[in-house]
Amino acid sequence: MASQTLARLPVARLAAGSAARRLAVILAGSWLLAAASWIEVPMYPVPMTMQTYAVLVIGALCGLRLASETVGAYLLQGALGLPVFAGGAAGYVHFLGPTGGFLVGFLLAAALIGWLADHGWNASPARLALSLTAGHLLLFAPGLAHLAGFVGAEKAIGLGWTPFVAGTALKTALAFATVVGLTRYVKKDSV
Repeated sequence: MASQTLARLPVARLAAGSAARRLAVILAGSWLLAAASWIEVPMYPVPMTMQTYAVLVIGALCGLRLASETVGAYLLQGALGLPVFAGGAAGYVHFLGPTGGFLVGFLLAAALIGWLADHGWNASPARLALSLTAGHLLLFAPGLAHLAGFVGAEKAIGLGWTPFVAGTALKTALAFATVVGLTRYVKKDSV
């Protein structure tokens, strides 16, 4: 069942069969995530970006393994000093700062959504919506826990959750529309 579902994931299909193609897809996805980091509403200490939207889409379209590799490549690029984090920031020090938990959350969210996609959750609109919502919420867990180490638990909620509620709902809905639209386009194109 999971292998049949994986064959239906548009990006996983694109990456299949060749190590070079897989690497190209991983790099393209990591750069898409980096580009999303430049769409930013500067806030302190946690900026609002389109990165979470990109993470959700990558998870749903790639499946567990490819999504994890893609987000992992993005995180590695940032740790090595490429300007891929919010606003062009770079360096491993960002994993130690207030937003470090959110960076870890990107990987966890992509992995969860990818795993659910591998198990057929994209086929049902309700389950896809639940998958994207769960992944988006999971992203906040390590982010808020890590941020609380800097500002305390109550302030972490006020700085790292409350201002993001509306944007989280909007980006989740946009990711849902993107995944449904791309999946329908790929199905129509392959008929």
